[in-house]
Amino acid sequence: MTKLTEAEGAILAARHVAAFNAAVATGEFADFLCLFSDDAVIKFENVPGTGELEFVGRDAYTRAFETRPPDDKIDIIARARTDGDQVVVPFTWKRDGARGTLRLTFSGGSSEDLDERLVSAMTVTF
Repeated sequence: MTKLTEAEGAILAARHVAAFNAAVATGEFADFLCLFSDDAVIKFENVPGTGELEFVGRDAYTRAFETRPPDDKIDIIARARTDGDQVVVPFTWKRDGARGTLRLTFSGGSSEDLDERLVSAMTVTF
């Protein structure tokens, strides 16, 4: 994978969070889920009342967002930092202010094609 610069990480994090918040606002997650690769792995850690959840592949994560769609938006609360091909994003839920961390792994590519990079892995820690 290609190491991301801090500037690229910030752009990708902002794009991801904006798309997520737009999906929560409308209840339509199709455009948001288009930001993920077909074989992406989505994990949720420390989910209140549930524990750990993991969804592998487009069918699994699409079904998860259809059956249990998120109902709260998030705000980035500190500068996203890069860790190789990952972007680590500290966030807070708007409704109750609970903090979490979003860890995104992106497909490779050059800085000229950031819009083409898809999320290949996402871990949300509550």
